[in-house]
Amino acid sequence: MQFHLTSDEFLKIGFAIVCGGLLGIERQYKNKTAGFRTIILISLGSAIFTMVAQEAGLGVNINVITGIGFIGAGVIFKDNIGISGLTTAAVIWVAAAIGMASGAGDYPMALASTILALLVLILFSLLERYVDKVHHDKLYVLVFTTADYENLVLVENMVTRHNLKSIRKKVNKKEDCLQADILVTGHKKHITELDEKLLLMPSVRSF
Repeated sequence: MQFHLTSDEFLKIGFAIVCGGLLGIERQYKNKTAGFRTIILISLGSAIFTMVAQEAGLGVNINVITGIGFIGAGVIFKDNIGISGLTTAAVIWVAAAIGMASGAGDYPMALASTILALLVLILFSLLERYVDKVHHDKLYVLVFTTADYENLVLVENMVTRHNLKSIRKKVNKKEDCLQADILVTGHKKHITELDEKLLLMPSVRSF
């Protein structure tokens, strides 16, 4: 059996690799779980599946989206503070869509989607950083030297004096010491100042 690719197929594959590579570079630069090679392979695989489906007369194979969902779920992690990896999972989903557009020969759609995705990832990241700076969340796990409840009240009053807001998540007694989890919200500069004050408090064993 003789194997060969037409110039049109080469173009579709090449376009998928380039577009996936552009998204992959951004993820690799930010040291994300799915980086340069992964995003390229996702875009390339989606393009190939689309090309094969069209050659078989099946049109665009939307089942690719279902398969990509499993990969995206693998980069999402949940801890005690929150959920991470959602943006990378979304990039994987977009890379698959771009690969499908390339495989279908819709180059303007693939290129425009790549540019828009990069704009969102780069420009909106700066905006997100600014918002996080003026409205930052930090979960404090405070361990006091004694079980005196007044120590926690003292810390909460200190939070208020630094123009911050706090929410008690959990308070318990452990080995004759009071332990409290509080979520503090406010400007990042004020949270840093709070950290410095907590370090100087003799009643705070650790945080």
